[in-house]
Amino acid sequence: MKLLAVIGTRPEAIKMCPLIRELQKREGFTAEICATGQHGELFDTAMRPFSLHPIENFGLMPLVHSQEELMIGILSRLPAVLKREAPSCLLVHGDTTTALSAALCGFFEGIPVAHVEAGLRTYQPTPFPEEFNRRAIALTASFHFAPTEKAKENLLREGVPCETVFVTGNTGLDSLSYTIDANWISPFAKLTEGKRLVLVTAHRRENLERLSEMMEAIAMVAEAHTDLAILVPAHPNPPVRAAMRQAFAKSKNINVIPPLGVLDFHNLMARCFCTLTDSGGIQEEAAALHIPTLVMREETERPEGVASGALITVGCTKKSITEGFLRLLNDKKLYQNMKQAQNPYGDGKASVRIADILCRYLPK
Repeated sequence: MKLLAVIGTRPEAIKMCPLIRELQKREGFTAEICATGQHGELFDTAMRPFSLHPIENFGLMPLVHSQEELMIGILSRLPAVLKREAPSCLLVHGDTTTALSAALCGFFEGIPVAHVEAGLRTYQPTPFPEEFNRRAIALTASFHFAPTEKAKENLLREGVPCETVFVTGNTGLDSLSYTIDANWISPFAKLTEGKRLVLVTAHRRENLERLSEMMEAIAMVAEAHTDLAILVPAHPNPPVRAAMRQAFAKSKNINVIPPLGVLDFHNLMARCFCTLTDSGGIQEEAAALHIPTLVMREETERPEGVASGALITVGCTKKSITEGFLRLLNDKKLYQNMKQAQNPYGDGKASVRIADILCRYLPK
């Protein structure tokens, strides 16, 4: 029995590699990876802790300049791989253009599609294009692996057959067992020693026009709180990187650093005071690591973290981010409550559950 995972972004690699490793342990199953190259080198660095290598990499990042071109690149290349490898099941993850394109190819070729991290919803146009992608993938999938009961409820409300939906937890938490190291030595110790470390990431397409305003809010708070050391891993998207560097050019305690590999990123996050992000995966990882997190979005498709108290959505305006950040820094009771909040995203064994289900339902 052969399973093929089609992945292309850094978050997909982090969340799918533990599942591939688990499937490779199962007797009678072969699990391989086809990479689209959507995130280029970032994808490659995310794969290293798992000692996995794709059987094919389309290397599309330098060749495409839009979501349309990316989709065309995948749709024109993947069918040949599917015919050659003849997988019995196609694994896709989350809400990327890679996942949607691969799911469409699987659907067209009559190959069962297993959707990992299924059922996340905002029922709004944003995040763009992720909300559309994940809802469209649900129409193609034979297996829906929902990380939470809330995600399962979303799928059932949309008419997905209940016998195809399984609550497994989030595979992103499984990756922490591969990456967190108690003996890790920070390469940024000189910048952060004796200060409260804050980790900031922002990259979503819908936030690009207001990114400068968002970063200005953080710079304003940093200027008033010299006990903070704020690290900002720069996203490879040139407009994002430029906006961050411009916003923080005069900030003495904010450093824009190169993109981090998953080992450094997870270990840095595990040791920080708090995070500010518009990322989806970081919301889950931070909740699992009990790191209070401010989500710089108006709403999130991961409402379980907000309900548990691990996350707070602070919006995208300069005023709302400033107020939310200052409140977290100054309200000790709020901070402790967030630190102690229950992680709603699973126990780090999602890959085992998914592998068990696939072994049970797919013929060997």
